[in-house]
Amino acid sequence: MPDNDFGYTAWGKAWVRLAEPLSQTRPDPHLPRARRLARDGHVQVAVEGTTVRAAIQHGRNRLTADIEVAPMPKEELAEISRRLSGGQPALTDELYRAIVAAGHPPAPKLARVECSCPTSAPRCVHVLAVYYEMARRIDDDPRIALSVRGFFRAPQGTTDVSTPVAPQRWIALSALDPADYFSRSA
Repeated sequence: MPDNDFGYTAWGKAWVRLAEPLSQTRPDPHLPRARRLARDGHVQVAVEGTTVRAAIQHGRNRLTADIEVAPMPKEELAEISRRLSGGQPALTDELYRAIVAAGHPPAPKLARVECSCPTSAPRCVHVLAVYYEMARRIDDDPRIALSVRGFFRAPQGTTDVSTPVAPQRWIALSALDPADYFSRSA
């Protein structure tokens, strides 16, 4: 069982790093409140293309935050597509590390961050709470990390048929052939 509620997979940890960058030298007093907001279900997130839209219930206030994520460069898209080709691709921590080792880290790169709170700071408690909620969701389903970077969407102005298709998360047991998984020794 993971010790932390957020970012216990490499895919989710990339979003936790937005809230807790390694370059940060002092504790951020907003982080405990942001984690509590996400943990207690006060952050509702919807991913629309490369934009994360969130509604945050903070006390009596209902605030909104929009986080726009930069789409993947073509080289990164090609590397991930190559690694996901084949049978039943799984978005594991090993795959994440292999993609990073190939020089194409799938970590989010932010293009725009806005919050409706009066703080008007790019690292307000509400935006931090959204990072944690995204990390929690991505820990549950790593495909969200690729989706928000535009991986499953065709680039604008192209009709390329080789655009990656979302890997199937579940498969019916009747669709599996036991001979593919078990062998009989003579």
